[in-house]
Amino acid sequence: MQPSRATEVIQVRSARDNERAAVRDVTLAAYEEYAQIMPAPFWTGYRHHLLSILEAATPADRIVAEQKRAVVGSVFLFPPGADAYGGTAAGGNWPEVRLLAVVPAARGRGIGAALMEECVRRARSAGAAALGLHTMDLMRAAVQMYARMGFVRVPERDVDIRGVLVKGYRLDLASAPDARGAR
Repeated sequence: MQPSRATEVIQVRSARDNERAAVRDVTLAAYEEYAQIMPAPFWTGYRHHLLSILEAATPADRIVAEQKRAVVGSVFLFPPGADAYGGTAAGGNWPEVRLLAVVPAARGRGIGAALMEECVRRARSAGAAALGLHTMDLMRAAVQMYARMGFVRVPERDVDIRGVLVKGYRLDLASAPDARGAR
């Protein structure tokens, strides 16, 4: 008898140096679905940008979700003022979430929420008043989760990349609910 998905333990922790390939593979697998709905030139550039961020030596915390000894999700948490977007968006006065990813086969198990809760926890522990991120409307599940968490639009942080609007969001950590919507 196999355990139900609800009883499978998810461990969220800092990524180890030897897990860079796993983080890359998880991220590319998670974002591959957008190749079908983004204009081809945009997807090609976006994939190249993803790879450059994944391979770069960044000041970001690389956080992973592990289940059954396999990395099934990851996210980067950049410190305030860091160049989280490779020059396409100025760094804010708050930490920035980047590259939230969950492998398609593990979706619907709360892994994305657990990774975001860890980002909120770390930002609060660092004394941050807010947490920022950017996303696109086509990333519907992520946008819905961010809304449940209390992220609000910050249009002045929007970025237009090759005609695609990448929207800025901010979470006030003093009043933020967790990823399930509870305060």
